[in-house]
Amino acid sequence: MAKEEEAGRPTWSRQIEFTLAGIGCAVGLGNVWRFPYLCYRSGGGVGMATVAISFIMCTYYNIIITWALYYMFSSFRSELLWENCNNTWNTPNCTDRVTNSSSSSTASQQFFNGCVGSVSYKVLQRTSGVEETGILRWELFLLLLLAWILVYLCIFKGVKSTGKVVYFTALFPYVILLALLINNVQLPGAIDGIRFFIIPEWDKLLNVEVWINAAAQIFNSIGIGFGSLMAMASYNSYNNNVLKDTLAISITNSVTSIFAGFVIFSAFGYMSHLQNVPVSEIAVDGPGLVFVVYPQAFVTMPVAPLWAVLFFFMLLCLGLDSQFAMVEVMVTSLLDSYSKPILKYLKRKEFLVLVVCGAAFLLGIPNVMQVGIYVFQLMDHYTAIVSIMFLAFFEVIGVCWLYGVKRLSSNLEEMTGKRPNIFFRVCWWVICPVLITVILVFSVIQFKPARYENYVYPPWAQGVGWLIALASIIWIPIAAVHTLWVLPGSFTERLKKSITPFSLDEDEESPYYKQKGAIMEVIPNVAIISSIVPLSEKPIQTNL
Repeated sequence: MAKEEEAGRPTWSRQIEFTLAGIGCAVGLGNVWRFPYLCYRSGGGVGMATVAISFIMCTYYNIIITWALYYMFSSFRSELLWENCNNTWNTPNCTDRVTNSSSSSTASQQFFNGCVGSVSYKVLQRTSGVEETGILRWELFLLLLLAWILVYLCIFKGVKSTGKVVYFTALFPYVILLALLINNVQLPGAIDGIRFFIIPEWDKLLNVEVWINAAAQIFNSIGIGFGSLMAMASYNSYNNNVLKDTLAISITNSVTSIFAGFVIFSAFGYMSHLQNVPVSEIAVDGPGLVFVVYPQAFVTMPVAPLWAVLFFFMLLCLGLDSQFAMVEVMVTSLLDSYSKPILKYLKRKEFLVLVVCGAAFLLGIPNVMQVGIYVFQLMDHYTAIVSIMFLAFFEVIGVCWLYGVKRLSSNLEEMTGKRPNIFFRVCWWVICPVLITVILVFSVIQFKPARYENYVYPPWAQGVGWLIALASIIWIPIAAVHTLWVLPGSFTERLKKSITPFSLDEDEESPYYKQKGAIMEVIPNVAIISSIVPLSEKPIQTNL
């Protein structure tokens, strides 16, 4: 610990700040839109790859915050802009009722999607497909810039500023969710939506896709494989109680998903009652849930603009937590690996954060063009679904088998004073590797190309999607080849060394030696809970 203190590595002012930051990272927009949708549909060298996937994801994830800002600012009116079809941008086929007809669309759908040539009071003004790029949406461009400014202000001072921000951004969404739930359950038909949510269709439990969706939701929600929790955990004290934080973050994440499900489905039941359509015809996946369906529910509620402002402000808070956690992965990794050359030119960490945010902002500009929704959906499909499963597989194999349960248990005993019980050791040794292997295999078998609503991407666009996926995955084989190349000895000896853990403190001349602490992410139980193990004093890792 003396080494770390001399190095001046910042730490959280209070332990609760890390816990709140971890909860904020895990509890994001997926808890509000993806978990309720899955309930409807289902009836009821890795380190470099991690940095890459986090950076790729943060370039397009901020567009969700941009949309939330657009809706929030648009809600400061006496009448919501998507309340009826009497606006200049509405087409003759506009309707104020939910419909599955391809020949008509609701006012909220037309407000969100838009079309070429419409006026500025619509969000996407999307083109007919990815083949047409369209023009830059200047309103969204400026809001994207504002979103990145907010992210920068949250993290430019490191954990000292982040720790203060999360007191609000991690806790305030629960106040809004509770207020929405109290309001929604009093609406007619709400109980029907809640009943649809809590009563499972047991036959769908035999469907493998249901379990894959459940695993993918946990992976993306908690952030397994993205490195966000690992980056933030690296600022913990060496003797931090990792199990307590793990349970707090993972349980809160799951409870929040269920809580949000009650909020969303009570509104669905209300809409079902008003429009006399089944709840199953209302739920949709992705951004459409919170930017089309739920806004439509607001228009008939008392004091509709107030509820709309609160709801979209909640989305802003949820998005900011997850966004600055992903940016922190890149910043922390760069500082831990190349602090001397970086600080030689940039002088201060604040300038590095500015460079990272600026680069991500520029790379995110295609998302605020008229083709943006197609770019967003393509990147999200191949990053959050395809890449993350491969990364998680190699992480679990690397930690549980190559690094080994025995070494991991000793590390935890050294840090916490207690050795993990047999339950955790069995999970690490057998259950987790088997589960992740099965999930990966079935994810590959049941893989479906990206689409947006009824639009199917052309083959060349799918190819671009695979290149996006490879942008993070490719670092694993590259690092493996590099490791085998630089190690001495015969091929067999190099292969053996590459998968043999070694203490970095014992081999400071190794090309893999790092001055700062190594951190690992493990999966301690069958619910695939993310556990953070910051080995800040005597880091040990595998070459590979």
